[in-house]
Amino acid sequence: MQTSKQGNLLIENALRLAEETACDKVFLFLNSEKECHSYSDNAKLMDNRVVLILPRHQHISDCFAGAKTVIHTWSGNQTRFSRIKYAFMQAVLQDVIQPHSKVVCVLGPWGRDHLDTITIHDLRLSWSEDFPFDPRSLIGKKFYQTVIAVVDIALDIGALGREGKSVGTTFIIGNIDQVMNSSHQAIFNPFKGYAAEDRLITSPEVVESIKDLAQLDGAFVISDTGVVEAAGRYLDAVSNVTHQLKGLGSRHRAAASMTMHTEAIAVVVSEGTGRLTVFDQGRIIASLEPVVGTRVV
Repeated sequence: MQTSKQGNLLIENALRLAEETACDKVFLFLNSEKECHSYSDNAKLMDNRVVLILPRHQHISDCFAGAKTVIHTWSGNQTRFSRIKYAFMQAVLQDVIQPHSKVVCVLGPWGRDHLDTITIHDLRLSWSEDFPFDPRSLIGKKFYQTVIAVVDIALDIGALGREGKSVGTTFIIGNIDQVMNSSHQAIFNPFKGYAAEDRLITSPEVVESIKDLAQLDGAFVISDTGVVEAAGRYLDAVSNVTHQLKGLGSRHRAAASMTMHTEAIAVVVSEGTGRLTVFDQGRIIASLEPVVGTRVV
């Protein structure tokens, strides 16, 4: 009872704050059916500004059948920052908000049925400040969310390595038929034979497997829906040396070439520095420095 009382007070204050700061929406993050029922009698949730953010597997409770907007999204590494980021991306894709909107978020810790935090975000600033890179150029791609999910995993690999050792690897996302035709197995494919739902990069077990397998030779190939199709792929794409690629190794050049010939997106982790390089159409669109402190919060 005390928990829902605190949550209702936060929701009321969030709506007031949204009005006072001219925010477009209030995002309310709920983790479970139990938590949904905790706020079933709160009439303020019927406000046009309120957007319910639920995990992908969580169906909306009957008590919220009249809610104006519901977004189902995955949550990256489940930190508050990651959950908010993925909700923003999904909301932009669904035209619930615009890339320049202002949003108030109300949420609590992942896996716990209580609310304890209010944040305000001006997306005109947040795309560059809260995100690892400005993703607006990728929003039009249907596998946009998958790219960002891969970046999250790659940042962990770049910052932390594996078992105390630096790790370099490559991820190729999207256009898998062309990518598979332009590559071959360097090792036995450890993802072969598993059902698609068991190979999703939103699964914690799959993320941990990727981090282990990143120590092996070859690239990961990931579908636009986030299914890991293969690991240990050798990229056959011709390596074109451009001015932008000077100073980069064969791993980066092969990845850049693959994005030029297949329209896929590539994310490369440098073994030497841990730096991430993101390629689109043969060009570098982001170069990211992994910071250990921001990956373990």
